[in-house]
Amino acid sequence: MENIQAVKQRFGIIGNDPKLSRAVEKAVQVAPTDISVLVTGESGVGKESIPKIIHSLSHRKHAKYIAVNCGAIPEGTIDSELFGHEKGAFTGATSTRSGYFEVADGGTIFLDEVGELPLPTQVRLLRVLENGEFLKVGSSQIQKTDVRIVAATNVKMVEAINKGKFREDLYYRLSTVEINLPALRARSEDIHLLFRKFASDFAQKYKMPTIRLDEAATDLLLKYRWSGNIRQLRNVAEQVSVLEQNRSINYETLRHYLPDMGANLPAVVNTKKSEGDFSSEREILYKVLFDMKRDVNDLKKLTLELMKTGSAAKVKEENSSLINKIYSEEENEKTLASFVETETTSPHTSDVEVINIPEVALETYDAGQNEPKKDNYHFAEEIEEEENLSLQQKELELIKKSLEKYQGKRKDAADELGISERTLYRKIKQYNL
Repeated sequence: MENIQAVKQRFGIIGNDPKLSRAVEKAVQVAPTDISVLVTGESGVGKESIPKIIHSLSHRKHAKYIAVNCGAIPEGTIDSELFGHEKGAFTGATSTRSGYFEVADGGTIFLDEVGELPLPTQVRLLRVLENGEFLKVGSSQIQKTDVRIVAATNVKMVEAINKGKFREDLYYRLSTVEINLPALRARSEDIHLLFRKFASDFAQKYKMPTIRLDEAATDLLLKYRWSGNIRQLRNVAEQVSVLEQNRSINYETLRHYLPDMGANLPAVVNTKKSEGDFSSEREILYKVLFDMKRDVNDLKKLTLELMKTGSAAKVKEENSSLINKIYSEEENEKTLASFVETETTSPHTSDVEVINIPEVALETYDAGQNEPKKDNYHFAEEIEEEENLSLQQKELELIKKSLEKYQGKRKDAADELGISERTLYRKIKQYNL
């Protein structure tokens, strides 16, 4: 087995972090085998170096090595790119084409951003991993291939599996061995070393003196979060090398090249939404409307039961908790307070009149009356009709105001209303807006 330091030097890997060294060591160990490998880590940590190490140290090193960025290929053509297609398989297929799995037979394929593969393509890839078989698009003839697959992703695969975006069986086939590359912020001792290497490279490339950091600038370099990892560090080194006349870089100068300093500080964020914690005035209005609808439905239930039984005393006895809830002074005060709050905080809400119906209204029916009058049914129908009309009117007003606010842009209006653009389009058709 080759010396780890020699492998790093051969493939341009800089750093002495133990986690980085362990990742390189695992790549060297699995290289002589045909085991599938999954390389994980954040974007910009240098995952593309691992499959190169594996291929170069394997018995396939004299065969083809093909790197495929799965996230850069459109979903409609990715099957054709990977597996090939027959002439006439789809519009534009004027000739038969060999895919990457056919071309790389006997070699290695590196599938970068494998987490972006569409589900139908994942099924095809699983078949290749299991028995080396695949079908060209538009063909029924099974073809065999002998390739080693090394995949990489910055997606959290367990979350993707739980959301149904990635097949669990494919994940376990790809990750026979998993190699994780640490983020740059976890390799603080390597940051300055990498920066100096990049600065030296750019000085040679652009034929200019190498930049140097003073102590304060070096300290800033080490404390920065580097969300873009090595790729971002290299980009900053190149910008400073090209743009700065003074080759000695201080704190203030370097700070201008590090965007969003505040956003890169660690912070504790509470992602749970407590009850009653609303992100917008629209949500407050919706809650008020839904509370109104629930209370009206409770009133309808009591009214209909009273009409059927003809006994106010019986209805009051069986629904005492519901009646107390609807007509309690505390509940009325809460409802009134929510309306006042909505009216004062939201410019889109209209005046709302709160009407308290006295409990004695339940006793206006004759307790001895067995059959409700015919007019009572019309009264119940009017309640439902007025309720539906009120809610529809509110919905119509909200949609109109949102469309006016965003000058007819349906996408922005839909985001404001908290509904999909398709639903908004259907509502526009429904209300003939």
